[in-house]
Amino acid sequence: MPTKSPPKRLTELSDEELGELLDLVKGADSVELKLTLPEADQISTIRALRLDPLEAQIRQVFFFDTPDLALNKLGVVPRARRIQGKAHDSVVKLRPIVPDELPADLRKSAGMVVEVDAMPGGYVCSASLKGKVGSTDVLDAVAGDRPLRKLFSKEQRAFYAEHAPAGIELDDLTVLGPVFVLKLKSSPAGYAGKMVTELWLYPDGTRILELSTKCAPSDMFSVAMEARAYLAKQGLNLSGEQQTKTKTALEFFSGQL
Repeated sequence: MPTKSPPKRLTELSDEELGELLDLVKGADSVELKLTLPEADQISTIRALRLDPLEAQIRQVFFFDTPDLALNKLGVVPRARRIQGKAHDSVVKLRPIVPDELPADLRKSAGMVVEVDAMPGGYVCSASLKGKVGSTDVLDAVAGDRPLRKLFSKEQRAFYAEHAPAGIELDDLTVLGPVFVLKLKSSPAGYAGKMVTELWLYPDGTRILELSTKCAPSDMFSVAMEARAYLAKQGLNLSGEQQTKTKTALEFFSGQL
């Protein structure tokens, strides 16, 4: 993932960086613009955007990897989620990827989503192969009463096998988690689009608050500027160090082992 320091806006990328980003975006299904807020600014952000935690959806996220995070080092991220009021799901994510290099049959799969995540200072394109699981499957699997591979479809298992290190099977992986997440979709007053707020609560008491909005690839620059202008007008800190939710979770739980 290209990482810049100090953070740059999308409009501040060099010609080479811009060309690389545009090539990725052309082959993506969507773009998700993200911003994480330092803990010191999280309460003021919630107040400024008038976010109601009682309207948030509760999620429980489990990751699967080796104790030394061998999968994450190759950009392979298997996970499962329990979601309040919705079907639970599993995902095998691969990043970074170049959309045009995905096999045609996999690219057309109903469960495949190719998305560019962009935040101040960097961007990455990922391929996520998603599937639904039963209401008790995740809890049974993390308790050891069901093989981990059973959380994933045949198509997901093949995708995993193609990119995971040789000899590391899904059933060999360690459960890392859970992380509790509050997710809230809203339409803030004065903002034309929709915004998603996620608060990730880690067992040691740390928190990551992320604001995001999705758009079509062709609308990336206009939406990015509109979102930034709106957040700046609300007095939010747009220059804080950016955190990655998944990386933070994996490193925390791996450290506990």
